[in-house]
Amino acid sequence: MEQISPKPNQIFILSGQSNMAGRGGVIRHPHEHHQHWDHVVPPECHPHPDIFRLSANLHWVEAHEPLHADIDAKKVCGVGPGMSFANAVRECGVGVMGLVPCAVGGTAIKEWARGEELYETMVKRAKESVKEGGEIKCLLWYQGESDTSTEHDAEAYQGNMEKLIENVREDLALPSLPIVQVAIASGDAKYLEKVREAQLRINIPNVVCVDAKGLQLKQDNLHLTTESQVKLGQMLAEVYLKHFASS
Repeated sequence: MEQISPKPNQIFILSGQSNMAGRGGVIRHPHEHHQHWDHVVPPECHPHPDIFRLSANLHWVEAHEPLHADIDAKKVCGVGPGMSFANAVRECGVGVMGLVPCAVGGTAIKEWARGEELYETMVKRAKESVKEGGEIKCLLWYQGESDTSTEHDAEAYQGNMEKLIENVREDLALPSLPIVQVAIASGDAKYLEKVREAQLRINIPNVVCVDAKGLQLKQDNLHLTTESQVKLGQMLAEVYLKHFASS
């Protein structure tokens, strides 16, 4: 029997660094060097027949945790905010959803400049996602921890982020593409607040910010726990539905 290929009509780009890729439930046992994921998937993150993801080789497949396993492939991925977000949005009757994971851990904003591999891969994946129809509804962006170590990077953050928004809208020919960015909750204490201020200060039409501050971190003091990722996904969904979903 010929398999019918899924046709997501509402498409969401997930990008940034490790907290978007997901490290929830990634643990290292004492006396072990390698990490592994604990495979705990909360109900809010369960798969659903109407939620798909674009795989690394550009096929629509059923979405399930870890969403970024074949994208942030050099690291161990766990639970991120994507599935919790998708399930919360899906409950509002949006039809078939397509998630396009693009996040890669440990990446600074300058690595997402136009012409850089990460940026070009994200744009390529985004374009591929709508080749057979559907509409890109939103870019979810969670990044900045890697820009908290030097004053130079922190000072340059706002300009770099504003340029990224301008570039991605231009390259996707979506001049008012909704963007929900996350204000970071962790990083190098030296310039963490400076990057957060830059994120919260961005004032561009159709760009809104969700603040991750206060969400519980893992023992590494950098990555969100599984429970925090569930909550963040719901916060992202709430903001998306409030600001951008067609009434």
